[in-house]
Amino acid sequence: MAPSTPTPRRFAMIRSFHLADFITLGNAACGVLSVFLAMMYMASGSLTHFLLSAAMTPLAFVFDVFDGKVARWRHQHSPLGRELDSLADVISFGVGPAALGFAAGLQSGWDIVILCYFVCCGVSRLARFNVTAEHLTTDSGKVAYFEGTPIPTSVILTALLSWAAWQGALGAQLWGGVWQLGPWQLHPMSLLFALSGTAMISKTVRIPKF
Repeated sequence: MAPSTPTPRRFAMIRSFHLADFITLGNAACGVLSVFLAMMYMASGSLTHFLLSAAMTPLAFVFDVFDGKVARWRHQHSPLGRELDSLADVISFGVGPAALGFAAGLQSGWDIVILCYFVCCGVSRLARFNVTAEHLTTDSGKVAYFEGTPIPTSVILTALLSWAAWQGALGAQLWGGVWQLGPWQLHPMSLLFALSGTAMISKTVRIPKF
């Protein structure tokens, strides 16, 4: 007689989450809220919506720092937690800042290409980290250094956009004006996203992890 298959418990996946995983989901929630608030700014024109959208990125960074600390404190590392962390980071530090940049006025053809490039660099950076993390791990269980700048450094971009918003430099007033390059226009500010994305996928840039 074949053994009976155990009936799966309800919410089995949620039950398997560790405390650090729920903190990681807080990171992801901040990223989603950042996108929603950026869209709300585009609909309302309210500076409050824009600044709240930008504020979600440093808040997500707080969650991102503490999920790792909690996981090490409780000795609860898992492949699921690592994948959750990467997916949350893509939203909070990739899609969120790109959406904020678009809402700020980076909406021309070249701007959109660069914003897409920035997000793709972030995705590639995190995929490479997941593959190489085991080889870069020291005896202490921590990664010795980052290859390329970590994707949370995009918090610098959201800080700059927040400062621009506070100075009234959004939309047509964006710093640097706009250039006509071939069939499309380019806002020089979008080049900051290109620089950030390129630094993330660099193999020669190595950032010590403290």
